[in-house]
Amino acid sequence: MTNDPFSPHPVEKLLAVMKNLNLNALRMFDASARHLNFRRAADELHLTQGAVAQQIRALEARLGRALFRRLPRGLDLTDAGRQYHTEVSRALQIVMEATEKLTEATAITLSVTPSLASKWLMPRLPHLIEIMPKVDIKIHASEQKADLMRGDVDLVIRQGPHPQIKDISVMKLSDISYVAVASPRFVDGALTLSDLLQHHLIQDSHSHWERLCADLNLPSPKATLNVNQTALAIDAAINGQGIALAPKLLAKDAIAAGNLQVIWQDTRQTNHGFFVLYAPERASEKTIEVANWLAAQSAI
Repeated sequence: MTNDPFSPHPVEKLLAVMKNLNLNALRMFDASARHLNFRRAADELHLTQGAVAQQIRALEARLGRALFRRLPRGLDLTDAGRQYHTEVSRALQIVMEATEKLTEATAITLSVTPSLASKWLMPRLPHLIEIMPKVDIKIHASEQKADLMRGDVDLVIRQGPHPQIKDISVMKLSDISYVAVASPRFVDGALTLSDLLQHHLIQDSHSHWERLCADLNLPSPKATLNVNQTALAIDAAINGQGIALAPKLLAKDAIAAGNLQVIWQDTRQTNHGFFVLYAPERASEKTIEVANWLAAQSAI
């Protein structure tokens, strides 16, 4: 097989040849061959015309072949130059695509409820961005259930009983443990359930207080403040407006910061929890890495 760079050969072989050449010179040759004009090539590459012409002369000397015929108005490719440009342009395209694939951010869309997003996920996202800078996380905060098989989202976090969905992988994020929380300014110390039901209660759209009392055969409580999201109930409790009943996972940061105190905890065992879901047949390696990261964050 000949070593003549102008003889037909696969792009892979040309890429090997390119390792011994100046890649910038090849880019200048490609631009000059497309424009058939050193000045226009220089404008495209933000260089001077003289710099481009000098690199082309050096490339021709390195190859031992004339690539262009210099004409009074512009350039014309020689037969060798035309054949060489066909392969060089293909090789440069492969290099560009490989570089873009390596450096571009991987977009991952995560569907999560608004309260879990604001009270648990968002404070932890800077750590994910730090350890996975090439991952572009898109948060879709909604109470609506997302369809993983449609491809609108890559990951879903939902709460409830353990999901049993065909062709969907499920990772447990955390058990659900409900706690009654209030500002330390509002209630001093723990209370029995009967006692705390006499205080100002904050109810959200999940009706945690009503379901709790129904389960324990207690009179239905009367909330003094109704909000539509658990996150708002937690914020109201922090502001001293009453007692909120919420999953401990959502209140744990405010508890750790001393903004809330647990005055009662539901110790009953259930099969309910927070779960991370994804479709394995669609999931990229990065998607699975993010799912594993999410599962590990419940202990933090």
